[in-house]
Amino acid sequence: MPEIPTAEVRLLAPAQAAEILGVSVDEVMTLVQRGEVRGVRVGAPARWRIEEASLAEYLDAQAEIARRMALWNESQEASFPELWGTGHIRHGD
Repeated sequence: MPEIPTAEVRLLAPAQAAEILGVSVDEVMTLVQRGEVRGVRVGAPARWRIEEASLAEYLDAQAEIARRMALWNESQEASFPELWGTGHIRHGD
C-alpha cells in the first residue's frame, strides 16, 4: 500500500482559491489550465481542487514580476547623470 506523504497538502475549492487571490473562479481555472497554479480533479463526480501551496508560489512569482517591472520602469526614467554619478540629477532622493 502506498505511503501518504508526511507533508500535509491542503486542497482548496476553486471558489476558496478565487477568494484568496481576489479574482473570479473562471480566472482561477484559467490559471490551472495554463499551469500557473497546481490543481487536481478528485472525487466522483470529479471536482477541481487547487493546492494551497501553489497559490503562495503564484503570489510570490507575481510579486517578483512586479518588483522587476518597478526596477525596469525606474531605470527607464533615470538620466545619464543619475546613472553615471555626475551632472544634474532630475529625481533626487
